[in-house]
Amino acid sequence: MKKYLVLGVLFILPITAYLFFSSGVNHFAQLPVLTPEINEFSNTISIDGEPVRFDGKITILGFFGSDIKSKYGNVFNLTHKIYKPYHEFEDLQFVTVLQKGNEPLVEELSVELNKLTNAEKWKFVYAEATEIQSLFSSLETDLELDENLGLPHVFIIDKSRNLRGRDDDKDVGVLFGYDTSSVAELNNKMNDDVKVILAEYRMALKKYNKRQI
Repeated sequence: MKKYLVLGVLFILPITAYLFFSSGVNHFAQLPVLTPEINEFSNTISIDGEPVRFDGKITILGFFGSDIKSKYGNVFNLTHKIYKPYHEFEDLQFVTVLQKGNEPLVEELSVELNKLTNAEKWKFVYAEATEIQSLFSSLETDLELDENLGLPHVFIIDKSRNLRGRDDDKDVGVLFGYDTSSVAELNNKMNDDVKVILAEYRMALKKYNKRQI
């Protein structure tokens, strides 16, 4: 017995410790706030006629600008890797901001998305160039919109309009947004971080319910 106990300590314990630490700090802590209280939409309506607000929702926010066709691949990557696994979470919404004039293309894209999944949680909203730039600037990231007021990255916004992300990412240091052109980044980083913020709100809800009993 002593022999097996010693072997267990020498081999099993180090492996267990390795698995624990290699799974990443974000599994065991809240997702950091990188920018507090980004701008709120002003009377913005989605393509389906519903008002869109950040307050009270966990939002995956993207900017497609005026060149939505170039972002089709990004949309499908995000759909398969993030939207489909998590869209049924009640307070989660996907919001994509575009310049006006893309309405027919968005309608075509919505048809394709609904072939893959129930896309009702994906809100496409239109805004003037100045409002798009103002909203993006309020994120205070190290990224930039292109000449079409779009970019491939998406952002996690919490219910209090705070930008969440990583402040100690091993590759870039501060990770403000997630590159939807990279399946690896969606799989290995964004998937993890979405789990963390959803778990954070689930735990907060459980604590609240216990206090109400």
